[in-house]
Amino acid sequence: MRARTNAATRKLLGDLAMVESGHLRLSSRLGDKHLPGPVRAEEDARSHRQFILTWVQPGLAGLMDGSVSTLAPIFATAFATHNTGTTFLVGLAASLGAGISMGFTEAASDDGEISGRGSPLKRGIASGVMTALGGLGHALPYLIPHFWTATAIAFAIVFFELWAIAWIQNKYMETPFWRASFQVVLGGALVFATGILIGSA
Repeated sequence: MRARTNAATRKLLGDLAMVESGHLRLSSRLGDKHLPGPVRAEEDARSHRQFILTWVQPGLAGLMDGSVSTLAPIFATAFATHNTGTTFLVGLAASLGAGISMGFTEAASDDGEISGRGSPLKRGIASGVMTALGGLGHALPYLIPHFWTATAIAFAIVFFELWAIAWIQNKYMETPFWRASFQVVLGGALVFATGILIGSA
């Protein structure tokens, strides 16, 4: 008796889910058909702006911080020790530490209610993950035992990271590409040079 009751309940829940799914599809079709063009465009613009504020802006800030701020400790260690294993450990610690710090800072700095920047959890994840990835990009090559091979690959990755940041700024933040490139490359070059000079001293 209980088995028949459970089977009937599962069938009822499945039927309700199918009906609800049909309602959602119908609602979407009616909205696409009857929503005026200007209203739809305004909603699309609002959704795009929210995506920028919640995901792109915190992620971009994290990528910039992770890519640039970790240059000095990683390359200072590399040129001070010429030891790829030690350099990788320093880079790993700097990247993950910066990611955790940036994630918590972003999430705690603004609850999103007044500014409209969206969920602090989503912003914190975007910022923290991108910060860690930005640093790990040029730390991972030091898993290669040969120092100069690892360093050459790390140099190439840094170049790619900086240009990727400039591209994102241009595409999503509408920053002129030449200005974004100049700012990012100049800042990265200064931090990069600082790490090498300190490590070589």
